[in-house]
Amino acid sequence: MAHPKRKTSRTRRDKGRTHKKLHAKNLVVCPTTGEMHMPHRAFWHEGKLYYKGKVVMEKEVLA
Repeated sequence: MAHPKRKTSRTRRDKGRTHKKLHAKNLVVCPTTGEMHMPHRAFWHEGKLYYKGKVVMEKEVLA
C-alpha cells in the first residue's frame, strides 16, 4: 500500500477543502405567478406545472 513519505501539513491538508462548502441556491421570481423557483426548471404552483412562465401541465383530480 502506498503511504506518504512526509506528514501533510495542516495548511496543505486544508487547501483541498476550500471548495467543500454549501452554497445558497440561486432562486428567481416567476413573472406569471410571483413564485420563487430555481431557474431553468419547472415548478408546481396551485396544481399547475409552470415552465418559462407558461402552464405546461395541470394536475388531474381523480374522483
